[in-house]
Amino acid sequence: MKKVLIANRGEIALRVIRACREVGLETVAVHSEADARALHVRFADESVCIGPANAAQSYLNIPAILAAAEVTGADAIHPGYGFLSENARFAELCGKAGITFIGPSPDAMRAWGDKVTARANAERFGLPLLAGTKVLSGPDEAVAEAERIGFPVILKASGGGGGRGMRIVRNADEVRTQFPKARAEAEAGFKNPDIYLEKFVERPKHIEFQVLADMHGGVWTLGERECSLQRRHQKVVEEAPSPRMTPESRQRIAEVIRRAIRETNYHSLATMEFIMDEDGELYFLETNTRVQVEHPVTEMVTGLDLVAMQLRVAMGEKIDLPDTRSWSFRGHAIECRINAEDPETFAPWPGLVTEYFPPGGAGVRVDSGIYGGWRVPADYDSLLAKVIVHAPTRAEAIVRMRRALDEFIVGGIRTNIAFHKVLLMDEEVLDGSMTTRTIERILAERKALASTGNPSSS
Repeated sequence: MKKVLIANRGEIALRVIRACREVGLETVAVHSEADARALHVRFADESVCIGPANAAQSYLNIPAILAAAEVTGADAIHPGYGFLSENARFAELCGKAGITFIGPSPDAMRAWGDKVTARANAERFGLPLLAGTKVLSGPDEAVAEAERIGFPVILKASGGGGGRGMRIVRNADEVRTQFPKARAEAEAGFKNPDIYLEKFVERPKHIEFQVLADMHGGVWTLGERECSLQRRHQKVVEEAPSPRMTPESRQRIAEVIRRAIRETNYHSLATMEFIMDEDGELYFLETNTRVQVEHPVTEMVTGLDLVAMQLRVAMGEKIDLPDTRSWSFRGHAIECRINAEDPETFAPWPGLVTEYFPPGGAGVRVDSGIYGGWRVPADYDSLLAKVIVHAPTRAEAIVRMRRALDEFIVGGIRTNIAFHKVLLMDEEVLDGSMTTRTIERILAERKALASTGNPSSS
């Protein structure tokens, strides 16, 4: 493996380029017409335009991406996250073209990437599961299964995530109304209309475990991340470790995860996601067969470059790391996702960045793909940057993040920096008891204050 084409854009494309440079690999950036002046294009060794701004004609255009690899002599493709990163067919076509896909094999991707199949694997290996179903044939079966399990339940898309194709339903009428909507959204988002359902936990925490596996039998669980602060099923803030996990529960679930990954012949990075109920019990949700947006918090508490590890696994190297049963994690890390959006309405806010000054100082890292003079396109996800801080304790990390957010200047467009400051003053966040409903509560409280004309709501 000598030259890597990055089939992505924005901060993750730049992140992969940096790791490739340090591992000694050449890089090729692909870009849409809208991204011709993007930083990943500037910093890669070579670049190829693969189509217009519309992602379906560029970043999701498999023939164009494979042609770019052939023209530039790239012998590997890194998919980043999103776009084609969990597309088993794309991984297969890379193999047929003699190109290394930097990620798991197509078979492993199907085994863990499809949510229904992943549930079957989880059950096989003894991972704890919420009551759920296989793929549902239609609304009638969905109603019958929901009544068997007990309301509330959640309809979920088998082939994807990110909140698309998900509907919380609390009675039979809602199932009949929401089932076709969930199916249509799943078909539009993932080209897979399959829907299943699970028991819904009202106020869960969202906990995920980072996994690394090489091709020589080595499997490591690199601790967990707390991702409970979400809005509409999209993560907003992540941290490592979770303030509610104990060393005993971490070790217990990690042993099962390692066995499941090893025995399904999975190689590369993976993230196993769980919910934690009000009693502190974990239940398997799904597996992401790619690098995660929030991987930097794990890097900060382990001292590892996860993308470089992913590259080395793809090159066939044997990874030399200590046994994670005796692993010592360092301090606490928090990540805030900075989006181009209105901090009150959360409407996307593309446009020209007139000024850009990222925070710095001890224990602060910023992963970003923007600069002053860059025009944020309206065609893609609104993520601009990730601010990651590290400190000896969680309390110190929160203080450091507040300071970093105060320093962050992005001119010309609106961002959600102000909303992050609100989150980091909330009592549930400060004491670590936040759940996936915390942001919903905060927004409801702000709306109520605004309706009374209370100036503290601004």
